[in-house]
Amino acid sequence: MSQFFQIHPDNPQLRLIRMAVDIIRQGGVIVYPTDSAYALGCHIGDKKALDTIRRIRRVNEKHNFTLVCKDLSEIAIYARVDNAEYRLLNAYTPGAYTFILNATREVPRRLMHEKRRTIGIRVPDNKIVHALLDELQEPILSSTLILPGQTLPMTEADEIREALEHQVDLVIDGGHCGIEPTTVVDLTAEVPAIRRTGCGDPTPFLNE
Repeated sequence: MSQFFQIHPDNPQLRLIRMAVDIIRQGGVIVYPTDSAYALGCHIGDKKALDTIRRIRRVNEKHNFTLVCKDLSEIAIYARVDNAEYRLLNAYTPGAYTFILNATREVPRRLMHEKRRTIGIRVPDNKIVHALLDELQEPILSSTLILPGQTLPMTEADEIREALEHQVDLVIDGGHCGIEPTTVVDLTAEVPAIRRTGCGDPTPFLNE
């Protein structure tokens, strides 16, 4: 049965943050709030936890996961970023966007797009996420919490707990955080391309 932490969205309790990070480091799968929707997360190097998320979402090995990073310096470890991309990332992170970038060798091959060697990267505007990342000191491997047969993410922590209490190790209740996934922006070509319209305003990238 999963643990259940109520963490304040504006003043995250450090004790609970540390306990949550310990669960991640020990190979656990957590549910946590972001600035667009609740997400499933685990340690970047833990294949067993990754397979658990795939099983919960019923997706195959071709499903693209996202690395949730704390800032631009961390992004640069896992993605190749040129000057133009850096300016865009600097302007629109943190925010409700997932950026597709060319991956570096630091990204495990199983996480990259099979043919393009790309990775989804994002920096949420959420204090609980940033507290987790500050304590963890590396990205969280994530996927939006959309259950099989559903088109929108789950939004209520109590309902998430009831649905997944035997499948995840921790549910973090951080209050309501929205029902839309991120807007996905592909920065691997000469011109930014919108791959999915979601919570983040796509307009700035349509004008690039």
